[in-house]
Amino acid sequence: MRFDILALLPLAAQAVNIISSNDDGWAEVNIRAMFESLGGAGHSVVVSAPAENQSGTGSRQKTPTNLTEPCEFNSCPSGSPAVGYNASEPRLGYVNSYPATSMKYGIESRAPEFFDGPPDLAVAGPNVGNNIGVAVYFSGTAGATTYAASAGIPAIAFSGATGSQTSWNASRPNYSDVYADLATNLTNHVVAAGKPYLPDGIWLNVNFGSVSDSECSNPQDFSFVLSRIHVAVPLITPHDVTTCGDTRLPSEIEVSLASGCWASVSVGLASSKSDANETMQGGVLQKLGNLLTCLP
Repeated sequence: MRFDILALLPLAAQAVNIISSNDDGWAEVNIRAMFESLGGAGHSVVVSAPAENQSGTGSRQKTPTNLTEPCEFNSCPSGSPAVGYNASEPRLGYVNSYPATSMKYGIESRAPEFFDGPPDLAVAGPNVGNNIGVAVYFSGTAGATTYAASAGIPAIAFSGATGSQTSWNASRPNYSDVYADLATNLTNHVVAAGKPYLPDGIWLNVNFGSVSDSECSNPQDFSFVLSRIHVAVPLITPHDVTTCGDTRLPSEIEVSLASGCWASVSVGLASSKSDANETMQGGVLQKLGNLLTCLP
C-alpha cells in the first residue's frame, strides 16, 4: 500500500533532477519504489544502477561489459549491451558494472540526456539491510553515493533494516513503500532548505529501522535523529556539533538499538567515509532542524 507522502513533505520543496543508483541492482524493488515516490513528489528521476546485485563492492569501478547471462530477475536477456534501459520507461537504466561506475555513468551520460546537464542531487538505495559504522567502507550503496559527492553532486545514501532481495515485479512489500516515502521526505527537506543542498565534499548516510506489520508500519511512525557513522573514541574523537544538549552525537549503532521507530542521519566525508567535522554537521543540522529530533 502507499501512504499520503504529501502529508510528510515540506511545503516549500521544489522539483529537482535526481540520479538514482544502488548496489542491489536496477530491478530490485526498493529502487523502483523510490523512483515512483520521488517522481510522485514532482522530481525528475533517472535510475542508473547495476545490472546485477553488486552488494559489498565498495567504491570499486570497472568498464561496463556486455551481459554474458541475464540481468537480475531476468530483467534483461543474456547478450544484452553493457548499458541499457527499460523499453517502456527509458528513465530506468542499468550498467553492467559496479555501483560507483553506475553512478558515474548516470552523472556523465544519463543526466545530460534527460536533464540537459548534471543532476541537482544523487541518491542511492534504499539498500536491502542497514549500512552502519564500518559497513560503509564495503557498501556499494555508500560507494555510489561518495562517488557522486566527490564529483560535486550533493548525495544521500538510504538503507533499511528490513527486507530481502525482491524483484520489481513481485508483490511489493510494505517496508519498501515505507522506506521510499521516508527517503522522499528527507530528500524534500534537503531541497526545501535551498542551495547549496549539502556542504561540499560530504554525503548523508541514512539508515531506517525495522518495519513490521505491528510496529513501525507507517512512515509517520518514524523520527529522524542526527547521528555519527563511527563510534567515537573517548578523549580522541573531536566534538560533534552541539545538539540535544550534548557535544557528542549518538552513533548509528546506538540509534539502531534504541527502542522505537528511528532513522539515523549521519554526515560523512566523501573522501574517506569517515565522519565530517562539527562545522559540516552543523550545516546539515541547520538544514534539517525541523525534521530532526533527539534520541531519548
